[in-house]
Amino acid sequence: MKNEKKDIRKLSKEELRNFFVEQGEKAFRGNQVYEWLWSKGAHSFDDMTNISKATREMLEDNFVINHIMVDMMQRSSDGTIKNAVKLHDGLIVESVLIPTATRTTACVSSQVGCSLDCKFCATARLKRMRNLNPDEIYDQVVAIDKESRLYHNRPLSNIVFMGMGEPLMNYKNVLAAIDKITSDEGLGMSPKRIVVSTSGVPKMIKKLADDEVKFKLAVSLHSARNEVRSKIMPFNENFPLEDLREALEYWYAKTKSRISYEYVVWKGVNDKTEDIQALVKFCKYVPSKVNLIEYNPIDDGEFQQASNEALNRYIETLEKHKIAVTVRRSRGKDIDAACGQLANKS
Repeated sequence: MKNEKKDIRKLSKEELRNFFVEQGEKAFRGNQVYEWLWSKGAHSFDDMTNISKATREMLEDNFVINHIMVDMMQRSSDGTIKNAVKLHDGLIVESVLIPTATRTTACVSSQVGCSLDCKFCATARLKRMRNLNPDEIYDQVVAIDKESRLYHNRPLSNIVFMGMGEPLMNYKNVLAAIDKITSDEGLGMSPKRIVVSTSGVPKMIKKLADDEVKFKLAVSLHSARNEVRSKIMPFNENFPLEDLREALEYWYAKTKSRISYEYVVWKGVNDKTEDIQALVKFCKYVPSKVNLIEYNPIDDGEFQQASNEALNRYIETLEKHKIAVTVRRSRGKDIDAACGQLANKS
């Protein structure tokens, strides 16, 4: 029976070097192959032009490169690009390129589907099928970097883990992908340009702090009142705001890095005075800023964007209390690429 081929990108550089020595070849071949796999993003062994044909065939006999494929690309009227990304087992996730005048940001996915149950998010309606591997996360970034250079004449400048899935429920693989993205042997991006957004898993936020990560943290908050948050994000029953607050205080004590709160204001849900006051109070526990996000409907109309008046009340109150606030207008709505809309309609 033929041995099943190994996924070559699961091997460290050291393991690749050892493999070549075992085959009676020079260890430096491992360095060459590693460079092709990561910094040069080779899709096949035939791409590795400085390696002999016999060696490429030997690699072909032993390994596979489980590369992603952009199955479908959609371009929005505002320049946003959405990729439906096909994985090696046929499953699909989505990732988005968001351009502005000064930067291009990749919004990447970390799970196929999602582990959590936020009522306002299209991805939450898909069951979680599996976690993405580090190379599958890395490949999304490489694909968007290429598109950024092609369509916007500049390299990718920022990455947000705000696509499909809860990144902290795929902790090990997300951190391994970020290690590779920030490594000189990978894409060499600064961790300061990477934001990991979580719905708020207290234990894993503390673990991030203990692991001394250098990237930024955002929390998808949407309400600072337990009774409201549990209605829109039912998992809040298990991870209530008191536990989240304690984890964020721990994070800040360890990292001295301020938190961003992602916050959508919905009509009749969290647009009352007490909602605003609760948010102000929550923001004072640790240094933070608030991103008020425009809501993008997901078909059934259960949630509706709050009035401009309600939004302005939030802005005025936060500013009065010296809390930094920005309003994030949605991009890519016409191709279902905006916040909360990623759901594999393709």
